[in-house]
Amino acid sequence: MSTVDLTGQVALVTGGAGGIGAAVVRRLAKLGARVAVVDLDAAGAHRVASAVDGIAIAGDVTDPATMPAVVEQVERELGRLDVVHLNAGIGGGQPGVDSLDLARYRKLVGVNVDHVVYGVCAAVPALRRHGGGKIVITASLAGLTAMSSDPLYTLTKHAVVGYVRAAGQAVAGEGITVSALCPGFVDTLLLGAAKEEFDAVAFPLLTPSDVAEAFQSVLADGKPGEAWTIQPGGKAEPYRFRGVPGVGGGQIPPQVVLGSG
Repeated sequence: MSTVDLTGQVALVTGGAGGIGAAVVRRLAKLGARVAVVDLDAAGAHRVASAVDGIAIAGDVTDPATMPAVVEQVERELGRLDVVHLNAGIGGGQPGVDSLDLARYRKLVGVNVDHVVYGVCAAVPALRRHGGGKIVITASLAGLTAMSSDPLYTLTKHAVVGYVRAAGQAVAGEGITVSALCPGFVDTLLLGAAKEEFDAVAFPLLTPSDVAEAFQSVLADGKPGEAWTIQPGGKAEPYRFRGVPGVGGGQIPPQVVLGSG
């Protein structure tokens, strides 16, 4: 794993009160960064932030006003912004193919997709002001393959990966790197009742610390628009996308930037 020195830098993490987010907060602090911990759980955010001499910001990331306000507060209180981890996420928890709970669906899209767009749009101008930086978004292996047990979650994570691939290329020339981190199943509260099923068959799970270590690898070596994977017992590495068919049977390279003509 490549070393990273974040001394003097400032980071923010959404969904930072527990699980992957809290592990990444601790990793960022260990690397030298001051960290803003953002979460709907105000008490949890304060607890994690206090342990690393960071700041806690309570907020609903599905609200379009939250991420601009968060970025403004981070710049005002900590002076700059260099690293952003858009990590907040929830599971679908419903079939989504023959029935639909509309309220739960809208919440899922709000947290997993809208929050990512709001976060990137708020962060990019701040990163520009400070000479560039890194945005890492927690996606999932469900963003790279089908997870039939949760089609709606799969939908949102595919959307995130697609957005990262395009947005990463759009700002690459400005010293801003946008990447995705796609872990397999992680031992967090997001697993819910499925945790007992995994335990019953001794299915290997990632720990939040495993994902935080992979996050450090993305910070050190991630390229614009990449989606990095991590599985138990393996190393973090960028996923290799195939090109799509081009005119005459050739292939369009995976990282091509298509102009409007």
